[in-house]
Amino acid sequence: MNNPTAPIDGKVDLDSIDPAHTGSISKESEIAERMKRDLKELYDLAYLMFADNRRALLIVLQGIDASGKDGLTRHLASGLNPQGVKVHSFKAPSEEELDHDYLWRIHRAMPGRGEIAIFNRSHYEEVTTVKIHPELLRAERLPEEIEEDRDLFKMRYRQINRFEELMVENGTVILKFFLHISKEEQESRFAERLSDPRKHWKFSKQDILESQYWEEYRKAYEVMLRHTSTGHAPWYVIPADRKWYRNYLVTSIVVEKMKMLKMTYPTLTSR
Repeated sequence: MNNPTAPIDGKVDLDSIDPAHTGSISKESEIAERMKRDLKELYDLAYLMFADNRRALLIVLQGIDASGKDGLTRHLASGLNPQGVKVHSFKAPSEEELDHDYLWRIHRAMPGRGEIAIFNRSHYEEVTTVKIHPELLRAERLPEEIEEDRDLFKMRYRQINRFEELMVENGTVILKFFLHISKEEQESRFAERLSDPRKHWKFSKQDILESQYWEEYRKAYEVMLRHTSTGHAPWYVIPADRKWYRNYLVTSIVVEKMKMLKMTYPTLTSR
C-alpha cells in the first residue's frame, strides 16, 4: 500500500492500492475533532492567502464516476469563505470552447491571486475520457495529422505539465487528488442513487454505460498519473471507499501544504 499522504513518484498500480484503506483509524468518530480543526485551519489559511494576495491555490479532483468528487467539494467548501473560492465542474465543452485548444477553458477558470479554485473534473478528461471515446476527440476538429498522431496523448501529457509549470512559476499552488474507489463501492453508490428519490438527479443511463469501461478507465488513469505527477504539481491517490477518510485525508494534505507557504498579512504604511 502506497502512502496516501505522499505524492506519486513513478509507475502507478491501482490494484496495489486498497481503496478501503483507512490507516490506523477504524471509524470517523476517532478523528471528528481533528477534522473540525482542519476545516478551521483551512479557513484561516485561505483568509491569509486572500489578504496576502500573491498566491493562488488550485485543487484538482479527478476520479471515476461516483468516486466522491461532489461530496469532497462540499466538504472543502464548508471550510472556506465563498468570496474566496471558485468551484468549476467541467462538463462537455461548448461550441465556443471547441473552437479553441483544450486548455483554453481551463486557463480562463484558473484562480486569481488570493483565490482558491476547486476543479470537479478537469483538463485531465482530455487524456482519459477522450482517450476512451475517440468521438470526443473528433469533435475537437483538430488537423488530421494531429488527430491521427499515435503520440497525441504523450504530447498532451507534456503540454499539461508545461501549462501547470507556467501556473506554478507565477504563484499558483497546484494539488491534484485522484479519488480511488473499488468497483463494488461504485455499484453500491449507483444503487443508492436509484433507491433514494433525493439522489435520482445524480443518476443517468450514461453512468451505467461508462461503468462498462471500468478497466479501460483504470489503465488510462494509471498512465495519466504516471506521466503528469510532477514536483511542481503532484498527484495523490486517495483511498475513497470511506467518504469520511477521503475528506479527512485531502483536507489534511491541503492544510499541510498551505502552511508551508510564505504568506503574511499586509502591514499599514504611512503616506
